[in-house]
Amino acid sequence: MKLLTTAIIALTVLTNPIKKEKKMIKVDESKVEWKGYKVAGSHEGTINLTSGVLEFNDETLVGGEFKVDMTTISATDLEGDYKDKLDGHLKSDDFFGVESYPEATITFTKVTPKGKTSYTVEGDLTIKGKSNPVTFDMSVYGSKATASLKVDRSKYDVRYGSKSFFDNLKDKAIYDEFDLNVDLQF
Repeated sequence: MKLLTTAIIALTVLTNPIKKEKKMIKVDESKVEWKGYKVAGSHEGTINLTSGVLEFNDETLVGGEFKVDMTTISATDLEGDYKDKLDGHLKSDDFFGVESYPEATITFTKVTPKGKTSYTVEGDLTIKGKSNPVTFDMSVYGSKATASLKVDRSKYDVRYGSKSFFDNLKDKAIYDEFDLNVDLQF
């Protein structure tokens, strides 16, 4: 009986294979926006994707992986010298150290459906060579996907202006959490 059950399960799996499909992200049509907060205001900008893929089982999201070109981090709320100074500072070792760490990645480790087009995604985010778990919501509709997540920069050794590492910063403090808003086309 046990052998018959095993044979039926094996036959079912072989005749009904899981249809896992990888859909490549169109990086030129997709957008990653960031927003960082400080006591005296905020700054926002963009970062370019290098590559990305979403994995589906039929129409259900089951996985994904993305690479971000940290050398492209750029402020969009400033112009001229102020923009150039902030862009340079964000790329420096004070923040993301893009010369040593030109790429950030996120790899999905678990995807849980929340509804027809909504998912809770757990993954590993790597910035500056340090990986930490993150959880965020993602919506998929047609050939588009969106996600928003908060990232605690102190977990990635991004220390500049952080109250987690420095005292007496007063109005010069920069909050540890920053937002990432992602619009993907595939």
